[in-house]
Amino acid sequence: MSQPSVVESSGRTPRNADRERAANTLRPARLRPSDLIRLGGYGLRSRPLRAVLSALGIAIGIAAMISVVGISSSSHADLDRKLARLGTNMLTVSPGKTLFGEQSTLPDESIAMIKRIAPIQSVTATGVLADAKAYRNDQIPAAQTSGVQVVAAKLDLLSTVGGELDHGVWLNAATDRYPVVVLGATAAERLGSGPTVYIGGRTWVVVGVLQKVTLASELDTSVIMGWPAATTYLGFDGHPTTVYTRSVESQVEAVRGVLAATANPASPNEVDVSRPSDVLSVRRATNATFTSLLLGLGAVALLVGGIGVANTMVISVLERRSEIGLRRSLGATKGQIRVQFVAESLLLSLIGGAAGALLGYLVTGTYAQTQKWPTVVPLWVLAGGVGATVAIGAIAGLYPAIRAARLAPTEALAAS
Repeated sequence: MSQPSVVESSGRTPRNADRERAANTLRPARLRPSDLIRLGGYGLRSRPLRAVLSALGIAIGIAAMISVVGISSSSHADLDRKLARLGTNMLTVSPGKTLFGEQSTLPDESIAMIKRIAPIQSVTATGVLADAKAYRNDQIPAAQTSGVQVVAAKLDLLSTVGGELDHGVWLNAATDRYPVVVLGATAAERLGSGPTVYIGGRTWVVVGVLQKVTLASELDTSVIMGWPAATTYLGFDGHPTTVYTRSVESQVEAVRGVLAATANPASPNEVDVSRPSDVLSVRRATNATFTSLLLGLGAVALLVGGIGVANTMVISVLERRSEIGLRRSLGATKGQIRVQFVAESLLLSLIGGAAGALLGYLVTGTYAQTQKWPTVVPLWVLAGGVGATVAIGAIAGLYPAIRAARLAPTEALAAS
């Protein structure tokens, strides 16, 4: 009789035997995110003083970067606020001369048409009443004085030109149709402090006095009344004499190019448009310099933080050779060792970056308050500081992690 084959006696084919051997082979367990956090935290807790000092070094570097950026941003915001008062984004539109040298007029609907320009933020206007003059009272002969200029104004005039009241109130929807006026600063000095002025054969009540208006000095010597009141009591024709516009700063030149044709489509050559303020060029130059400064400071601070993380992790590998060897002997793979040290580096960078961001914000706020500046810390600086620190920490911890993974178990245990 023939002997049964090995396959027949065992009941297994060679393929099944290979499958069983593969099933019985030990496979390294996969580390979950929670396992990585615990491993990284253990590495930091095992040497708390070094971890604290390393995180502190990173925090100081990031705090220094954020503080410098934040203080510079706060100072820049204060400068922008001051420059905005100089009208960097304000343009004026006024009637020019006709082909025959006569004074032209702007259409009544020019204000509404200018508002349709997309980059325009606000539009307002004044209209000079050439035949009306203001006097202290009805006892002043017109032959002895030229009087004070009278203008009709839209209600949003002050907000557009950056004017402020010295005392009293500004015109509103309840008063702009009645015989009440607001005096410019110089006009108030000429007309005195009386409660009324005399215009067009009627007494007008003074409800407010303006401070000097830097962007529209012509208002300083004017008596200002509501647009409807000027029409009702003085026969104002409704044609604006000066249109004030505020637009998006980056689009000022583009807006200037279309203002004339928009204000008077029939005769754009009869419209005068002011040129942008020279302060706008200065402001843009400071913005460019400021951006370069931020990039330089940020790069230096992040480089210092990355070097600190790399130094800490390299020393950690040298001091923990025995731990690495023991873990390798117990079955930890090279990949698990690499991931462990990268996780430690990430945690260290995250803690230091977050602490530095908070510290930098507090320093900026404190200093800005002492200087009476607005506290401005760009969100991208806070998020970018922490994010870049973590990214640099991961890169800085990669070499030590690879070095630790390459240690043979016997070599690591022997060195300990």
